[in-house]
Formats: sequence, C-alpha cells, structure tokens
Amino acid sequence: QPQVVQSGGGLVQPGGSLRLSCAVSPRSSLVYTVAWYRQSPGQWREFIASVASIKSRSGIQYGDSMKGRFTISRDNTKNTVELQMDALRPEDPAVYYCNAQDGVSSSWGQGTQVTVSL
Repeated sequence: QPQVVQSGGGLVQPGGSLRLSCAVSPRSSLVYTVAWYRQSPGQWREFIASVASIKSRSGIQYGDSMKGRFTISRDNTKNTVELQMDALRPEDPAVYYCNAQDGVSSSWGQGTQVTVSL
C-alpha cells in the first residue's frame, strides 16, 4: 500500500501562489497514479488534477474549474508530485489532499490547509 506524505500550503493573499508537495513511497512515484483533491467545509471532495502512472496512457487530467491556474507535475529527483497553485482566489481555501493508487490499493495524505486572505 502506498504511503503518502504532504507538505506545503499555508496562508497566501488573493492573487498569490502556493506549492504543495506529495511524497509517495515505498516505490517510485512513477508507478502510482497521483491525484490532488480539495474539500471545503460542508462540500464534497473536489477533483483538482491527476497524473497517471507510467503504465497508463491517461497522462495529466485537470478539473474544469482549476484549468489554467493549477499545474500538476512530477519531480522524479524527489519522488514527489507537485501542485503549483497560481492566481489564488477567495474561493480556493480548503483542505487539500493527495491520493496515490497503484491499481491494487489507494492511500490518502494527511491533508493540508490552504487559506487565501488579505
């Protein structure tokens, strides 16, 4: 079962940027499909973006509302999957979660709070 540890997040002003990181183990992150989600109080967990494993042809996918502002990428030197968030808006605050799955099992990270405020 994959182990997922998140880092990053915090407080940023509207229009600012934050970067989240998702470290996946014990295997190379390339064998996992890794996705980012977010959840606001009282809301369903919302899909942000995903990057497929090397076995999949799905590539990178984005949720409609995040296209153009959020970018998912792999850092193979760190064995992480990054989420770069730009032009953050007052409606973006939430707990952000990373999920890794290898076709057999799936694991969630601990969640990271993102706050957008003056």
